[in-house]
Amino acid sequence: MSASTIPRREALQRVAWILGAAFTAEISAGLLGEILHIGQRVAVTPETKALLAEIAEVIIPTTQTPGAKAAKAEEFVVRVIRDCHPYHEQAEFYRELDQLKAECQKRFSKPFAELDPEQKREIVLHAAKNLKGFFQRMRALTIAGYFSSEIGATQALEYLPIPGRFEGAVPMQPGQKAWAL
Repeated sequence: MSASTIPRREALQRVAWILGAAFTAEISAGLLGEILHIGQRVAVTPETKALLAEIAEVIIPTTQTPGAKAAKAEEFVVRVIRDCHPYHEQAEFYRELDQLKAECQKRFSKPFAELDPEQKREIVLHAAKNLKGFFQRMRALTIAGYFSSEIGATQALEYLPIPGRFEGAVPMQPGQKAWAL
């Protein structure tokens, strides 16, 4: 492991803290299946949805557990952007996604899906620095979509379908997963 990488568990713990502080009304509405915006919407092509799935997989990759692509986090992203954001925010999100596609062509002369993992990571890091609005929204929605999916809740987190009594201080074993809510 290089100095610039951290274990997935630690990364997810950090993101959980960040996400807890940045839980927006749009994400909350998306998790509840609500529709906040009923006006004009940006049309999303299957190719755009596939690109969002590839980007989500870079954010939460497949390791010992399935990643964001297997959990279909991109469907959550598309639904929340469409149903919970006004048209101008939708347009800005997809405009910045188009800029990310253009950056792939400029740097590597091929689409994002055809890049190797390190090149994909490089493009996503570029987005984190230069397309901050897109990246922050994409990251937050990917995480919310992943951990609210069946895969995220049952395979990435511990899952107890019928909880028992509340125990506020339960010791965890080394390597034990956090519990799904």
